[in-house]
Amino acid sequence: MRLVEFSPKFPNEPDYPRFGVLARDQVIEVGESARGSLSAFIWQGAPALEDVRAMYAAYLDGAPPNLRGRTRRTFPLEAVVLHPPVQPRTLRDFYAFEQHVVTANANRGREVPPEWYRFPVFYYTHAGALCGDGDSLSHPPYTAALDYELEIAAVIGKAGRDISPEAAAAHILGFTILNDWSARDVQRLEMKVGLGPAKGKDFAKSLGPCILTLDALADRRTERHAVFDLSMVARVNGVERSRGNMADLYWSFGQMIARASEAVTLQAGDVIGSGTVGTGCLLELTRGEGPWLQRGDVVELEIERIGVLRNVIA
Repeated sequence: MRLVEFSPKFPNEPDYPRFGVLARDQVIEVGESARGSLSAFIWQGAPALEDVRAMYAAYLDGAPPNLRGRTRRTFPLEAVVLHPPVQPRTLRDFYAFEQHVVTANANRGREVPPEWYRFPVFYYTHAGALCGDGDSLSHPPYTAALDYELEIAAVIGKAGRDISPEAAAAHILGFTILNDWSARDVQRLEMKVGLGPAKGKDFAKSLGPCILTLDALADRRTERHAVFDLSMVARVNGVERSRGNMADLYWSFGQMIARASEAVTLQAGDVIGSGTVGTGCLLELTRGEGPWLQRGDVVELEIERIGVLRNVIA
């Protein structure tokens, strides 16, 4: 299933975010009150979805969307606003695609640090400046080198500590698309200090358009823990710029979650980003020289089965 947080656009309809399920070109309303957002559902530990799955399957077979004895409303997809599907408690972004790491380091005139091959590394990033699908992104006034980053992210649905790679999938509710927007000129200066990116990254993150639940990927599993065969594409103004595959990960999501949860409890609602897929940013494609994103540009990130995350630079 594809789970969404949405608000209807209809007149006189309360615009609070609520939990929904995408079914073809319709959104089935699951959460019916201001307390019924998808984020609230996830924060509770993402209770079993069996009844929602049963409603969804029956609806696809032509039955009314009946859940817990009540028929739920449906809204045309074009008549809703899609919000980021979760408000993360924390957002850890890893650096797990080797092609991106090799190219990014070569652009800086250096080899990949040997430590990168010892364990998966991540940085904490600002989770309070989120954009959803269709939102405009304000171009930060302090950068002349705005870039996108094509990433896939796991949403934690079950809390855990010291999670093994083998057990990681049981803690993942599903996957979404992450755009880790970057101000490359600012980031370049910050990285020289050695504390990692800050103002080069904290102005925005995009998540969406949905969370694709793990059961929808059963036929795309690979032999590695919580890694799936899913194509990843980025387009700028309709022109394809980036293409990769989740299966290209050097560090699996099982390994990333094991690292993140070592001596720390991951909570439901935490988000784990993959880092940029190979070719997945202008930094790689232009050897760090640009041209960069400009106001008016339309950036679309697409991951197979999850959908398209679209933003306009304002």
